[in-house]
Parts: sequence; structure tokens; C-alpha cells
Amino acid sequence: MQPESFTQNLAFLCSYHPSIASVCRRLQINRQQFNKYLSGQSLPSRRNLRRICDFFGVSEAELLMDHQRFAEIVGLRRRPPIEHASTDLMFHIEQLYQRSGDLGRYVGYYFRYFYSFGHAGKIIKCLVALYESNGRYYWKSIERLQIPGRQGVKTSRYSAALLFLGDRIFALEYETVVRSSVTEIILYPSYQSSLHYLIGVQTGMPLLRGRKPAASIVLFEYLGRSIDRRKALRACGLFDREDPAIDANIRSMIRNRIPEGNFVLETEEV
Repeated sequence: MQPESFTQNLAFLCSYHPSIASVCRRLQINRQQFNKYLSGQSLPSRRNLRRICDFFGVSEAELLMDHQRFAEIVGLRRRPPIEHASTDLMFHIEQLYQRSGDLGRYVGYYFRYFYSFGHAGKIIKCLVALYESNGRYYWKSIERLQIPGRQGVKTSRYSAALLFLGDRIFALEYETVVRSSVTEIILYPSYQSSLHYLIGVQTGMPLLRGRKPAASIVLFEYLGRSIDRRKALRACGLFDREDPAIDANIRSMIRNRIPEGNFVLETEEV
């Protein structure tokens, strides 16, 4: 059994249910033991493995296959969307787009920095490409993480739709393969003549930590409209919080602090 594929696939299956606790109740497996399966600390017995497969409607062979392929297979088994369900949704989205301001000056490439939701004390640095299409703005983000103790590089891709409302930049982002959660990012715009940093707050819900909702400071470092993308991707990864590969000023700006007297996570403009 391949522990990494198993834990990722099990977490993905759980994402279709209201909570890990509800899965454990229905499986009649102890929550503490099940958390060890999710974290990779232990693997289920043959009996429990059969129960898990029967409950989620997958085979043992499927549960152990490469995560990306597994996610594609499971996604194909989901019921098709209802054709007429988008009318009301698109009405509300169009209302926001009609009030959204221009984001043309922000088009280009960025390094994005934030504390990882799934790897405590680690900083993620990834590459973002913000672009315009038919008068609306989007970004694509790529993470390339070398996980400590694991072989190979894990690559994840994200897409986001952007709005400029109330003097703030809003992004609604999702992972393009799994598509089991949504991240919201709110950024301050830049008022400087030369674009350098964008800072704000983002949400997260990591599979590896039981899908607990969380938030963190996030910083975007502007690189320009034309870059060497391969070189930029090589600079991305998962870093220790004191790693000199991340500029000390950036490490300071993304620290998640709630000062005494405050009760929510927030950040100032840069």
C-alpha cells in the first residue's frame, strides 16, 4: 500500500461529506484512529479497508492509485449538473461584475507567499499569473511543493475569478482537479506609481488537517508582465519560516498575529 496516495485519496473522499466526524460515525471507526489514516501515521486493517471502500463506493485498487487520476475517476461518477440551475446564480454574479472596477494595471506575474494551512510553520511560495479575458480578470496559480520525507514534487493548479469592489480586490479560487473547496482572497489595491506588493487575507481548509476552516495573511510580490516562467517555478516551494531564501521583510509581513486587544486576524496596507 502507498501511504501518500491512500491518505490523499481518503481525504478527497471525505471532502464530499459534511464532516470527518459524520464519516467516522457511519463507518463505525474510532475518530482518533481514522485521523491516523488521514495523516498517514497508520494504515487500516484489511477489514477496515474493505469497510472504507464499500462506504465510499470505490475499489481497493482505485483507492491506492495516483491521486490526480483517482480524483478524475471519482469526479466522473458525480451526477451531472442540472442544466437550468445556473440562471439565478449568473444573475447574482453579473450584478457584481457590473460594479467591478478595472484591474488592468495588475495584469502580470506574481510570487505569492503565505503560511501553509497543511504544513505547520512552513511558508508556501507559488507563482500566479493574473490576466484579462473579455474585459474580466482571472488568475492561474501553480504550487510546486517538495514535501519533507516524501519523494518527488507535488504540483497543484488553481484558478480564480477576480472582482474590484469597494476599493478592494476579491478573488474566488478553486483547485482545478479536486474542486472540493473554495478559497477567498481579499487584497488591498496598490496606490504607488510602481506596483510592488499586494497584501491581504485568505481563507483555507486543508485536507491533511481535517478540513478545518482557517485564515492567513497573504502577500503578492509583483514580477512583471513578461518573465522566465521556468526559472520562477524553480524558485517556488515549501520553506521553513526562517529560510533566508524568503526575504526577511516578506517573512515579517506575512506573520499571522492577533495583537492584544484585537480579536480577529487583519492586516494593514503596505
